[in-house]
Amino acid sequence: MSWIEEIEVDAADGELADIYAKLIKQRGKVANILKVHSLNPTAMGNHLDLYMTLMFGKSGLSRREREAIAVVVSASNDCAYCVSHHAEALRRYEKDEEIVALLSAADGLETLEPRLSNIVRHAEKLTTAPGAMTESDLGELRAVGLSDQDILDVSLVTAYFNFVNRLALGLGVAFSAEELTGYSDD
Repeated sequence: MSWIEEIEVDAADGELADIYAKLIKQRGKVANILKVHSLNPTAMGNHLDLYMTLMFGKSGLSRREREAIAVVVSASNDCAYCVSHHAEALRRYEKDEEIVALLSAADGLETLEPRLSNIVRHAEKLTTAPGAMTESDLGELRAVGLSDQDILDVSLVTAYFNFVNRLALGLGVAFSAEELTGYSDD
């Protein structure tokens, strides 16, 4: 499902087989974005640890806000794989399909409620113009109640999805409607 060799679940052994088994037990299957790491299981394990910490760990950011960042960063990078996966996850927390559509297009972000708007517009700028960031950009996040730890978490989630988008785009990681469904836990 990518442009490089991947080790399938039934051919895995050692550390990779252990990681695959854990993923299947926890989530029901192995996502293609993880399978692309199969030639380097240690990196896959570290990737999973970082993902779980950033997306599910303790934070002043809600799961909705973290998924919104994922979607906006991925849309800004034209990464259909991650937009599709994380828009689907976002729908668990955001029931307004118009908001999901705005985030999925990274368009009209200024029309969202202030806290979410400032968070995702910050993530978009950090993604598309990182050299233009200034200390004053943090003022917009503080103005809607974000602490410095929350601001760090916005930056970490943004950076993480820029990393993952580049893996997906650079290695041709494909997705299908089938891959978007059937996870036990997002």
